[in-house]
Amino acid sequence: MPIVHISSEDDSRLADYRSLTDVALRRLLEPDGGLYIAESVKVLTRALAAGHRPRSILVQEKWLADVEALDGIADEVPVYVVAAEVAERVTGYAVHRGILAAMHRPVLPTVAEVLHGARRVLVLEDIMDHTNVGAAFRSAAGIGADAVLVSPRCADPLYRRSVRVSMGTVFQVPWTRLPEWREARGQLHDAGFHVAALALADGALPLDAFAADPPDRVALLLGAEGDGLSRRALEAADSVVTIPMTGGVDSLNVAAASAVALWALRERPIP
Repeated sequence: MPIVHISSEDDSRLADYRSLTDVALRRLLEPDGGLYIAESVKVLTRALAAGHRPRSILVQEKWLADVEALDGIADEVPVYVVAAEVAERVTGYAVHRGILAAMHRPVLPTVAEVLHGARRVLVLEDIMDHTNVGAAFRSAAGIGADAVLVSPRCADPLYRRSVRVSMGTVFQVPWTRLPEWREARGQLHDAGFHVAALALADGALPLDAFAADPPDRVALLLGAEGDGLSRRALEAADSVVTIPMTGGVDSLNVAAASAVALWALRERPIP
């Protein structure tokens, strides 16, 4: 790999890493077919294992040996070595994990490809907090969901914060974006899925009762922070399920709710 030492934060070769705290800017830099940022050795390792390709890598000197030890990086990918203060001025935050990589975005699979062979699927509708999206992916990977589907307006699972919070599990759980509900409902039903909406509603079935005799294939649907699921999502659901709560609390954070519901519906013991 070409090792390039850079001393100035104004160097044009660092453009992919500039102002990473600005979400609006990232949407311009990370369109479909563009780039995403992988942060830390663990996340980059999982991205490489999934077959993703870096365009370049930004690293501080003390982590350079970790990058050189990685497998799956093409010989022509440049590694930019910078001081900690340069990395912070470029990105806009302290890069404690020492390594960033500008990664080429893979082409998303079709919904049918993601659902093929799946039995437990997590569906995220319009969740705008990248931390919650990443945490939901980590729950899906850790508890054994087969896939994740996200709505057209859901936050980007490959945004830097989502990837980091997920600990790179966004690369190991199959996922793609759904179309709007008028089409998505048919795709889920055609694949044999029972759509279970997790929501507060009169007559909702308690999760433990639903999990006692669940359908063979379940798409577990969770909605946005605050507003919950949209009317169209609830209309697309075959069941409305709720997590019984105590202590005057009406609901859990969406990422926590995904973990509880996936645990209740798990199909195999977790060691």
